[in-house]
Amino acid sequence: MNGEGVDSSGQVAEPAERERREWRKQRDVSAEPGDGALSRAEARRDELIRQWDMVTPSATTIGRPDRPGDDLDDSLRRLHNEQHPAMAGHAERMHRLDKARITHALCNALDLTPWERDRVLGIVTEIDLTAFGSQRAIPKVALVVIQHVVDSERQGALGLDDPERLAALTPDEMASLYDHFQSITDDERYRQLIDSYGLDMTSVNRLDRVLDEQLDEQGLRDAVFGRSGQNVKRWAIAEESDADTA
Repeated sequence: MNGEGVDSSGQVAEPAERERREWRKQRDVSAEPGDGALSRAEARRDELIRQWDMVTPSATTIGRPDRPGDDLDDSLRRLHNEQHPAMAGHAERMHRLDKARITHALCNALDLTPWERDRVLGIVTEIDLTAFGSQRAIPKVALVVIQHVVDSERQGALGLDDPERLAALTPDEMASLYDHFQSITDDERYRQLIDSYGLDMTSVNRLDRVLDEQLDEQGLRDAVFGRSGQNVKRWAIAEESDADTA
């Protein structure tokens, strides 16, 4: 094919075909003044594409200005900065949703009862994680809350949280009662989960002490997800009755 786009058979090639052949053809790169490494077609294509390169920060956000050098419309700018009324508190809502989603998955993995699950969700979705320092990752805090809630519920079911009742028991009765208590930390699934998130029982116990302080400071001792205060005790009693009959 010659420079006019005529191939060896004498037929004129289509522009696209000429461009493909030119692309495949081996070319020597010249360093002479005025020469370039790109062919005429490549240089033209590169010039056209670069007209829409990122020239302002707005080019990386939702929406496009009319021209590359222009800025976004004020309403879109407010939307990106979460200053638009429709976006107010969006980051906080998404963070709360992440806490609920991750915690719910962990509760399902450990076969918690609906009541235990809702108590855990009620605490995790509302608690300020900054008090846990470098261990404030959602899964880590959620696992600590699960241990706290499940063990306290099991202790309450056996009456281990009633000092007056415990004081009236004989040593043998006390030992028998504690033999019936089984902490969730004895569950192999729980131990595998805390290990997968870089925790051990020492760190869980330390974080549990932090959690106990935060429950009082943030008023979350009786927090329950999705249940009103009037119905909380009714739900708990109903689930205890179901467990006893089972």
